[in-house]
Amino acid sequence: MEMKFRITLSGFADEIAPELDTQLRVLKDCGIAQMEIRGVDGKNITEYSLEETAEIAHRLQKAGIGVSAVGSPIGKISITDEFAPHLERLRHVVEQAKILGTDKIRMFSFYIPEGSDPASYRDEVFLRLRAMIDCAREGNVVLLHENEKGIYGDIAPRCLDLFEELSGPHFRCTFDFANFVQCHQDTIEAFEMLAPYIAYVHIKDAVWEGGRVVPAGEGDGHVAELLSRLDSRGYAGTLSLEPHLVDFSGLAALENGHREEKEEASKGEAAFRLAFSALKKLLEVEPE
Repeated sequence: MEMKFRITLSGFADEIAPELDTQLRVLKDCGIAQMEIRGVDGKNITEYSLEETAEIAHRLQKAGIGVSAVGSPIGKISITDEFAPHLERLRHVVEQAKILGTDKIRMFSFYIPEGSDPASYRDEVFLRLRAMIDCAREGNVVLLHENEKGIYGDIAPRCLDLFEELSGPHFRCTFDFANFVQCHQDTIEAFEMLAPYIAYVHIKDAVWEGGRVVPAGEGDGHVAELLSRLDSRGYAGTLSLEPHLVDFSGLAALENGHREEKEEASKGEAAFRLAFSALKKLLEVEPE
């Protein structure tokens, strides 16, 4: 489809390689001028000091690459874990975002103990999220909640619960196709529920049976159809590539320890380029 407005293309460049220099080279080669910053030289961006973050920002500026959002792990702890240190970590990330030149921070709504009813933790989830939103308001940033398997906001009805109660200028929705598929949540149904709150989109797809991640348009996420619907609604935000087509350095930690590393990081560049090519095809061709 030819988008009727200007969108911003971005991506998780740490899936290309751990090294920032390699990430920047490939992004520039693909003509992508933004990155959703997560892993930098083998460490999560949130592990760097503010001084180190300023040095990273300088490297990005020199390369002509902007930051669409901080791909933070905020909210990616158990709802039973101590919260105060995590809130302090968010305050640090807010300051990092300012240094990196973005007002957007990707985050989550806490893992629910396996086998437990998420509803029994609703009050605690909302208590924590309100404190996080207050922090975001003070720092004038936007928390972008990503639907993720195993957290409170994993399926569309619970995401809607979050946004109906908490949505505002500092708390919005990141829509992730593959994550919904992996939760056996129909993405069209999810989109119809969440469309008014969507402020950011992750581009990855997955197949219904087994949840394997595939290039956009090759799975059961209805990516082409929903991009077209976003277009018709006037979406002018970010499409951020998150390929997940090979296991890159650090993926096991990002996925709550449920996945082992099986591929060399050197395959990341090819996987990222494949994901980028698949997205370009979707943006150029009208869906059936």
